[in-house]
Amino acid sequence: METALAAARAAVLLGEVPVGAAVFAGGREIARAHNDTIAGRDLTRHAEMLAIGQALRALGVDRFDDDVTLYVTLEPCAQCAGAIVLTRVPRVVFGAWDPKAGMAGSVGDVLRHPRLNHRPEVLGGILADPCGALLREYFAGRR
Repeated sequence: METALAAARAAVLLGEVPVGAAVFAGGREIARAHNDTIAGRDLTRHAEMLAIGQALRALGVDRFDDDVTLYVTLEPCAQCAGAIVLTRVPRVVFGAWDPKAGMAGSVGDVLRHPRLNHRPEVLGGILADPCGALLREYFAGRR
């Protein structure tokens, strides 16, 4: 999670919403990304989407095996949860809960929906305080 937090901190310096993600496989970092929606002028460029794409390319696969974990500083939204399911990310670890858009238990639970063909292991609230504080500070400065 510290790697994802470092990516989120980098996003702040670029004026992006501070969400970071990292993918680890076999205990080593495969990909790291932060939100890039503003600079990329594309609201789909969430940290998870970018990190998943990087990791798939790095591993040369179209879906993940059992030894992959996605760390993200904020509970995934519907878009990112869908990508997680489709690429079969085995484990998702996230920091802050998102009561407005979170799809790992807050608003809905796409990641563990019983009718979907893949349900990753999900662990939420890891380093929730620093992950949430980074987001609160960012938005407080914009209001």
